Amino acid sequence: QVQLVESGGGWVQAGGSLTLSCVASGNIDKYTSMGWYRRPPGKAREAVAVVTNPEIASPGAVDYADSVKGRFTISGDSAKDTVTLQMNTLTIEDTGIYYCNIQGTSTWGMHVDSWGAGTQVIVSP
Repeated sequence: QVQLVESGGGWVQAGGSLTLSCVASGNIDKYTSMGWYRRPPGKAREAVAVVTNPEIASPGAVDYADSVKGRFTISGDSAKDTVTLQMNTLTIEDTGIYYCNIQGTSTWGMHVDSWGAGTQVIVSP
């Protein structure tokens, strides 16, 4: 079992910044991806930023949603079991519930695909 705890959500005015953090605990041996997703009000969950193969010495591949490129930065630290999302120049369209996702392999060799409970981000005009 891998548990994820997110923090850092809240209310901010448009143009402001927030930093989301996610800490993983449990029996995970290797990370294959660490990412952030969000569910805007009334919409389906979407990928925001995902870093794959964070344990590789060279920076892992990072994918950002087009809507956040240049504004959001994801950092995955497999050694510290954390993934953060720095969000700058927030807009009303960034409002939503943000979820942390971890994928990898457990110490028993089982596939891990865990989600956090979500943290609310509200951006006001």
